[in-house]
Amino acid sequence: MIHLRTPLARGGLVRGQWGRAIVLALVAQAVFLFALISPRADDFSSLSLVTASGAHPFQVEIAADEGSREKGLMNRRYMPADRGMLFEFEREAPVAFWMKNTYIPLDMIFIGRNGAITHIAANAEPLSEAVIPSGGPCVAVLEVNGGVAAKIGLRVGDKVRHPFFKP
Repeated sequence: MIHLRTPLARGGLVRGQWGRAIVLALVAQAVFLFALISPRADDFSSLSLVTASGAHPFQVEIAADEGSREKGLMNRRYMPADRGMLFEFEREAPVAFWMKNTYIPLDMIFIGRNGAITHIAANAEPLSEAVIPSGGPCVAVLEVNGGVAAKIGLRVGDKVRHPFFKP
């Protein structure tokens, strides 16, 4: 007769190994869920903010339909420094945003049809339901991490380079 000493051969996991098994299962589930909600590399478009100090490249997700614009960057806890989200609208008009269910501070950059920046709302407060108006008509809004606009010296009148904007 063969006598096996492994925990599984005796009918299950021994004390202490259950905890590790549960932790491993939770980690695997978290990785799976992160993969489902994280944007893929091919979901990004190149964009540049052109300031007096030069061009500053970003990779942006595009929110071009009602569903993606409603969701925006909600429920995200982190965004890399060179990333953002570009909200594209069909026509130029005043718009307003809020930070409900948005956990990271954002700079909201309002942009006209020609790619000129019309207004900047810096460091929008996470989880706030306060309305953040565009201050006039715009055709797009770029959201980047809070503080980026100040860091690169972004000003009203500076330009955004992206295929969506007509020079």
